[in-house]
Amino acid sequence: LKPLPAPGHAVCAALPGSLLLGLRSSSSAMSFHKQIVIDCRGHLLGRLSSLVAKELLNGQQVICVRTEDINISGSLYRAKLKYANFKRKHTNSNPRHGPFHQRAPAKILWRTIRGMVPHKTARGAAALDRLKCFEGMPHPYDRKKRMVMPCALKVLRLRPERRFCKLGDLASEFGWKHKDLIKRLEDQRKVKSEAFHKKKVAATRSRQDAVKKVKVSAEDQKILEAAGFA
Repeated sequence: LKPLPAPGHAVCAALPGSLLLGLRSSSSAMSFHKQIVIDCRGHLLGRLSSLVAKELLNGQQVICVRTEDINISGSLYRAKLKYANFKRKHTNSNPRHGPFHQRAPAKILWRTIRGMVPHKTARGAAALDRLKCFEGMPHPYDRKKRMVMPCALKVLRLRPERRFCKLGDLASEFGWKHKDLIKRLEDQRKVKSEAFHKKKVAATRSRQDAVKKVKVSAEDQKILEAAGFA
């Protein structure tokens, strides 16, 4: 994936090229992959949802992990007022007929994306089937390459003095009960991930040292040069 420069922001240059994704909402922003895993930490809810909805409609399969760390612009108090107002909306004769008010961060993100997809048509329903949302980072997605969407990152789209809150904090205020569990599982995962990274760096360094020490004969060197490896 080739990174596209975000307009007016030099911060994108500091991000690794392999992690830059979806800088424009056009279909050309993301080359087609069988599966894209997005690390939602530090993304703004609405901007992320709109980009994901577009990619789903283009046929991309998208996995969203760490949804509890999604940011919402505005203070937590403001977000609570808006969600409380949303909770009041129900079927007067029988509230069990809907609308349903999701509490889990993954479900809140899923419902936000659903609002940006024509989910009552066959095309929209098929697009939503290509979406998966998770709190934390469950197996096997903890071992896959994760992407970010610079167009939706809070550090690039929100002025530093502006208030914001986390989706996980909002969800726990309204009945989501697994915040502590997810935090414990994430702490365990980060320990394993750090050990894996150190092992990988050591293996890469030892391989580079071994390649430098290798001595190739003149005949083999000519063969390698002819094949384009030297």
